[in-house]
Amino acid sequence: MNTDRSRPTAGDQHLATKVLLVEDDPNIVDMIRANLLVRGFDVVVSLDGQRALPIVETERPDMVLLDLMLPGADGFELCKDIRERSTIGIIVVSARGGEQDKVTALNAGADDYLTKPFGIEELLARVTATLRRSRPAPSSEHSESIAIGDRIALDLAARVVRRDGRIVHLTPTEFALLRELAVNRGKLLSHETLLRRVWGPGYVTDTEYVRVYIRRLRAKLESDGAAPIIVTQPRVGYRMVDNDESAAPGE
Repeated sequence: MNTDRSRPTAGDQHLATKVLLVEDDPNIVDMIRANLLVRGFDVVVSLDGQRALPIVETERPDMVLLDLMLPGADGFELCKDIRERSTIGIIVVSARGGEQDKVTALNAGADDYLTKPFGIEELLARVTATLRRSRPAPSSEHSESIAIGDRIALDLAARVVRRDGRIVHLTPTEFALLRELAVNRGKLLSHETLLRRVWGPGYVTDTEYVRVYIRRLRAKLESDGAAPIIVTQPRVGYRMVDNDESAAPGE
C-alpha cells in the first residue's frame, strides 16, 4: 500500500493541522511521521508521486513535505502541479542539494527547501514557520486595508489581495512578503531584512528565496508595460511604490 494515514498521539496546538508527507524512503517516513504525530499533527503519507496529487485534492492538507526523487513522478513537476491547484505550504526535502535544484523548486512553487540529511528540529522549525505565514496576523497588527496605486488593494486582516477588483490568489509566503513590503511602503528593505521577517533568522543568506518570490509577486500583480510597484535597489533590496515612480523592475 502506497498511502498511509496516521492520527496524532497527543494533544497539541497543531491538532487540526494536516501534513502530507510524500517520501519513498521508509526510514525517513517513520522518523518524520513519529515526530509530527507526537507534536499533534495529523499525517498522511504517500510513498510515490502518482498518488500525491489525488491526496492533495481529497485530503486537503495544510502542508506538503515533498521529496524530489520519487517513483512514478518528477518531483519538480509534482511541486508545480500542487502549486497550480493549491496555495498550501510546500517544503521540499531532498538529497539534491545544488543551488539550481533549490531555485528550480522555488520557481515551481515551493515555500522552502531542506537538504538531506537534516536534523528533525530544523525540519520542525521550518514546518512551524511555513504554517505561521499561512495564518492571520493578530488583529491589532496592521489590520487595515492598504491601497497600492489605484489597482491593487490588500485586506491584511482577511488576507485578501485584489487587483482591479478581482481576487489574486497568493500562497502564504507570497502574501507574507507582499504584506511586509506594503506596510513599509516607500521604505527600502534589504534582502536580509525581508528574509529575516518573512522566512526567519536562519535564512538571511538565502537571497535566491527573495528573488524568486519577488518575481512571482510581479507576475501576479504587475501589468506588462506598466510602472512597477516593486522597485529593485541592485545588490541591496526592494521597496514598494504606488507605481507613479519611474524605475526599471530589475530582479
